[in-house]
Amino acid sequence: MRSFTLQIFLAVAVLISPVGASAEDAKGGLFVNLTTDDTWAAAKAIMFAHQKALKNGHDTAIWLNVRAVYLADKKRPSHVHGLMAQQGTSIQDMLTAFMADGGTVIMCQACSKAAGLTAADYIDGVEMGNWPLVESWLFNPDVKTLSW
Repeated sequence: MRSFTLQIFLAVAVLISPVGASAEDAKGGLFVNLTTDDTWAAAKAIMFAHQKALKNGHDTAIWLNVRAVYLADKKRPSHVHGLMAQQGTSIQDMLTAFMADGGTVIMCQACSKAAGLTAADYIDGVEMGNWPLVESWLFNPDVKTLSW
């Protein structure tokens, strides 16, 4: 009888446990800390965030701070080095496509102020950052941070 009870217990435990869960089921997020307005580095960071993280099911945010605040300035033209240049895609186009696919672009308020930029200067969809928003990404144990 004892053996039968143990078998029932093990069968129930297997049925209700997440044995079938895989790394695919628990995808973490990515927080990209982008500090440069160098378009080559920025294009790589945005492309990685979009194509490798976001499109593979990871919640993804790009935090534009320091000189990177200039990348989303709609009055400032940009170009992209390498293969993206052949497509005529600008950094603003890349950021817009990233946001259209569900990515988050966060602007550093202090850096914006230092650069003389306001929310009205940025392309549509950019969120003006604040500590609770940045903290929610930066200190989330399921989110990794990558800097460019």
